Amino acid sequence: MGNTIRLSIPGMKCGGCVSAIEKALDDEAGVISSEVDLETKTALVESNVSLAVLSDAIKAAGFDATELT
Repeated sequence: MGNTIRLSIPGMKCGGCVSAIEKALDDEAGVISSEVDLETKTALVESNVSLAVLSDAIKAAGFDATELT
């Protein structure tokens, strides 16, 4: 079981954004699961990788992300 990280992703505007972010996260080695919510503009990610790795994956998809604590 990995760590659960909640991220704010304010740039999401549509279902395509959600799909792009979920794909970027799910393609990252060490990500166990990801759930992206357009309404709250957040992602809940269970993984064995660092926040920096998750942020880089989201940035590669064209979005910025910050951790919610």
